[in-house]
Amino acid sequence: MADRPHHDQRNETPLERADRNFAELLQEVRVTQAGVQILFAFLLTLAFTQRFPHIDTFQRATYVVTLLLAMLAAVLFTAPAALHRSLFQQNAKPLIVQVSSRLASAGLAVLMLAFTGSVLLVVDVTLGRGAGIAAGAGTMAACVLLWGVLPRLVRRTGVRTDRQQVTKGSTQTPDDPDRRDSGG
Repeated sequence: MADRPHHDQRNETPLERADRNFAELLQEVRVTQAGVQILFAFLLTLAFTQRFPHIDTFQRATYVVTLLLAMLAAVLFTAPAALHRSLFQQNAKPLIVQVSSRLASAGLAVLMLAFTGSVLLVVDVTLGRGAGIAAGAGTMAACVLLWGVLPRLVRRTGVRTDRQQVTKGSTQTPDDPDRRDSGG
């Protein structure tokens, strides 16, 4: 992970920064992991319900793909811990943070697809195909908006605010790394 300008705002060394960023990343993953585990457990139990043998081919394919996506999301969100364990005491913390951040980002993308598939499946079974497709599309749109568009808007607004403060003599700059997320 490359240091950005003004990295010394917190008076921390690059290794201290990597430690802090990894701790923040792990906290984010812990929060997300709970949702992934609940979704995965829910999907695993569906195959053993009385109604499952009566679902159509589209629903069965949606189920299998969604189950596999939930499993992949779980793997991506546990990978940072496995990576850290594999490289423990190898002086690789900045690299671990960088790779783990990418794994978590990939996990969020896969989780979005798993959420979309699970909502599509449940609504399709309960209300019909059209409602299922609409609910799945709505789920994906909500994830894209809240996980993708909103952070970019907040970042852009924050950068504008920072630039205004800089022109007024503030010490923070738009490149202040502590104004960004820990993974990037």
